[in-house]
Parts: sequence; C-alpha cells; structure tokens
Amino acid sequence: MLNSLIRWHKQLLSDTDTDSDPDPEDEQRERIMPDKRIIVTHPHGFCAGVARAVAVAEVALAQHGAPVYALHEIVHNRQVTERLATRGLRVVEQLADVPEGAVTLFSAHGVAPAVRAEARARKLRVLDATCPFVERVHREALRFVAEGCTVFCIGHPAHAEVVGIAGEAPGRVLVVETEEEAQRVQPPDPERVAVVSQTTLNPETADRIREALRRRFPKLRQPDSEDICYATRNRQQAVRALAAQAELVLVLGSANSSNSRRLVETASGAGARACLVSTLEDLAAAPVEAVCVLGITSGASTPESFLEEVLSALRARGFATVEHLRTVDEPLRTFRPVVYSGHEESEGRGEAHEG
Repeated sequence: MLNSLIRWHKQLLSDTDTDSDPDPEDEQRERIMPDKRIIVTHPHGFCAGVARAVAVAEVALAQHGAPVYALHEIVHNRQVTERLATRGLRVVEQLADVPEGAVTLFSAHGVAPAVRAEARARKLRVLDATCPFVERVHREALRFVAEGCTVFCIGHPAHAEVVGIAGEAPGRVLVVETEEEAQRVQPPDPERVAVVSQTTLNPETADRIREALRRRFPKLRQPDSEDICYATRNRQQAVRALAAQAELVLVLGSANSSNSRRLVETASGAGARACLVSTLEDLAAAPVEAVCVLGITSGASTPESFLEEVLSALRARGFATVEHLRTVDEPLRTFRPVVYSGHEESEGRGEAHEG
C-alpha cells in the first residue's frame, strides 16, 4: 500500500510538471544546442575608404546641419544609408536636384570630370569622399589616354565607380565586363591599348578578362600596381578559408554592393553554400535550421552594428558559440582627411597610409 501511494505521488508530481507553464530559461537552453556554432571570418566589414566616406558624411552633418546632399549613396549599404538619412543626408541621382550653393558629398565611388564641372557651375559646396584607391584608377586611365592609348576598363558598366572612370575620357575608355566582350571589343588602334579595373571585382575574373585582352592585343599596357583594392582581395581570401569549414556562408551586405556580391560568388566557388543577407528579414528566411557550422563575413561597406544584430538573432535560433577565423593580417590604413574648400572639391584626397 505504501509503495502504491509513493508511486501515485510521483505520478501526480510528474503530471503537474507536464501541465505547468514551461520555464523560459529551459526553453532557451533547449533551443541553443552546443553543436550549433558560428564562425566569423576576419577581416570583414568596413575598409578604410568606406570608413572615411562615412566619417565625411557625419562631419558634414555635424558642421553644416541638415540637409546635406549626396550624389548617389555615399557607400552601397542599406543600414548606413538609412542611418545617415535620419540625420538629414539626402541622396540624389543628379546634381540638378541639389539647390544651388548647397553642401554636397561625392560618394566613395568617385565621379567623372563633367560632374565636378557641373558642381562648380552650380556653386555647390563640395566635399569629395572618393576612395583614394578609386582615384588612383582615374589617374591611371588619364595617363594612358594622354599617352595615346585606348583604355579598357574591366568592370560593371552601371556601377558608379566605372561610370566615373569611363567619364574621364568619353570614347577613349571602353568598359569590358566579360571575356566575351573582351573578344569583341574593337579599339581604333590595336597597337596602343591599356587596361585598368574596377577596384571591387573578383581578382580571378578580372585576370581572365585581362588575359583575354592580352591574347588579342599583345602590346596591352597595364598599371604598375594592382587596381583591385587590398580590402577586396583580403575579404575574398578570408571567405575562401571560411568556405572550407562552414556548411553555409552568410555574406552581410546590400544587393547593390559589388564587393558583397563578389564574396557570395567566391564562397560558392570555394564549395560552400552561400547567400547574401541585406536585412534581418533576409536572415529570417535564410535556411540555417539544419546547419551546425555557419560561416559569416561582411562586405567592405557593411557596418559592424549589423553583424552584431545578426549574431543576436542567430543566438535565438540556436547558435550558442561564436568562433573567429583570422586568415589575413590587414594593417590599419588611414587617409588624409577631406578638406572643405569653398565651391571647389577637396584638396585633401590622397593615398593610404598604414599605421
């Protein structure tokens, strides 16, 4: 009888536990499985040119107040653009939409000389946030044109950076996007040709197009140094290493960010599944539930704050551990600050310095 009462009492306690409200901490522990982990690759996120462009916008807003105008997005990132918009940065697609004399930013992607001339004619107070690595490509193209060459610019024709480079010498700079186009392009003088590249391309893709041009034009000239910037190369090298360890790679970046899209392509080419995540809504749709090892990187225009938001959201989906994969030593680079100079564009642009 006593044993029966004990068994009945244990069953009653068991039933009571089953019917009671679940403990939220127990549920959280159940959701966070110890074998689900994230690997964050380094380097990732802002490069020096993007950090400088964002700082230029923030300083302009602090010094001049709203509105400050930007010709095109200051960098290709949704979170950055929306945050600056709340502070009074207005993005326009043509200078005709900017009131005469207004404070105006040129984006990190650069502009053509005709745009600078229009800004002067409208007496705009210009702050030029063009990345110095992009400026270097402009100078290379101009040098080759001055020496009598037709210049092939390897890149995406609709990208703001390429539009600006081609605008340095309309008709003398020809945009080549693919190997097929490299087989078809017809310069006026095949003996006098040169090549430059958009700074955010996949290096292997750019190399293939360049070699296709060289096979057709043996006297093809090229810059002494590589056009594709250090941040693009480093992040692509890092994501290849990440792809070898992760089942799925999330690339944090906006759909209009060339370097972010190239990271997706690089991870996929290295054998991993990969997808672009531009917003937390994109993350919610990402197929991470069946993944135990999730890799994360971010494009050169993606802020660290978005990475932190993503990590927080993923923890709630069961990823308890965050590890860090450091594959490339990226020195700190700084640029000379942009100097406001009335109606003329900045004289404070310059090469990067390591520190």
